[in-house]
Amino acid sequence: MKSADEQRLDHILDYCCDIEDSLDRFGHDLETFIADRDFYNSVSMSLLQIGELAKRISPETMALTGEDISWSAIKGMRDHFAHGYGEMDSEIIFMTATTDIPTFKKRLEELRDSL
Repeated sequence: MKSADEQRLDHILDYCCDIEDSLDRFGHDLETFIADRDFYNSVSMSLLQIGELAKRISPETMALTGEDISWSAIKGMRDHFAHGYGEMDSEIIFMTATTDIPTFKKRLEELRDSL
């Protein structure tokens, strides 16, 4: 049976795949991302869920990633989505989805496989 952290990592990876699917469906264009509310909301909700799950990963498992993953930034982005600390910057969300998520996903797959 998988540990709680392994299950959470699996769910986070599912949300990473959802983001990739949205990018494949809608395109890799910032202007489309900003203009299409379905695209924007799909990616934003997946990022929020990733942050929520990250808050529940044990410190021991987080430590296994060293400095490869900025868990505090992931959790912080979730807080901005959830609590509305001002309007989210669409460009930052898009860059996170297109640039950070692929690297993050790969590192999480390696982490999950090592557990």
